[in-house]
Amino acid sequence: MITDKLIDGIIGMQNPTCVGLDTLFDYLPDDMKEGVTTFEGVAERVFDFNKKLIDTLYDIVPSVKVQIAYYEMYGVAGMKAYEETLKYATEKGLVVIADAKRNDIGSTASCYAKTFLGETKVNNLSLKAFPADYVTVNGYLGTDGIAPFVEECEKNEKGIFVLVKTSNPSSGELQNLVLENGKPVYEYMGNLVEKWGESTIGQYGYSAVGAVVGATHPTEASLLRKALPHTFFLIPGYGAQGGNAEMLKSCFGANGLGGVVNNSRGILTAYKKNGGTYYEAARKAAIAMQEDLSKTIGVMKK
Repeated sequence: MITDKLIDGIIGMQNPTCVGLDTLFDYLPDDMKEGVTTFEGVAERVFDFNKKLIDTLYDIVPSVKVQIAYYEMYGVAGMKAYEETLKYATEKGLVVIADAKRNDIGSTASCYAKTFLGETKVNNLSLKAFPADYVTVNGYLGTDGIAPFVEECEKNEKGIFVLVKTSNPSSGELQNLVLENGKPVYEYMGNLVEKWGESTIGQYGYSAVGAVVGATHPTEASLLRKALPHTFFLIPGYGAQGGNAEMLKSCFGANGLGGVVNNSRGILTAYKKNGGTYYEAARKAAIAMQEDLSKTIGVMKK
């Protein structure tokens, strides 16, 4: 089961880190940007940047999250770089999260699920579109939008992370509204996620249906951790968005497990702050993050 694989990597490396490859062309060093005048040129340089980062980080971090919007903005060429980044990270043994936040009505959700988690039929062939282990999903369409994703998770040993309590400042405008039953919307959504994952619980007690829970909302995260014992968290908001290790500590259980923490800009652009090559600075930033998280969360163990 994919969440078991992710947890195995976290325990083996003692590192619950996910590196976000949200790679803007502007993040690249000046010499890599020089002379580029087309989306094709952008895509080539972005993939080169990602490839070197993956080569430098795959032995110390268990997973990467690749946010699709940073590639779609460069058109078809950007989507090719997205595909190549997913493939290369997979080849290096990383657990790969396609951050696409997809969903729609049931039939369309089924297409999205096949795109990232399953296969698509072409005559007598079954072909994969984007090689990912997880995809992020918007669950606010309800069960019929989630069911196709869960079906692909079960068939292909894949996973999803459902938006529950997001890290952005205005998330409370909707997610913290209190329902007639006295529960806030985010808690109700979390309870649905826990239910949706019941058929996919692995050896560590966590399902393949995870939740996106921001590090920037520690009170809500603490409530969700207690309410959702079988739900693994993808935790954005560390670093550039203002979250720190102490704020996200409540996302984890006593054994140091329960989530994976994303950091994008803090690693991708570390060289701009600390000097050196972008990949050497990224490795140092990833190690510093690992040390920070380990010091706060403790030893991660079975």
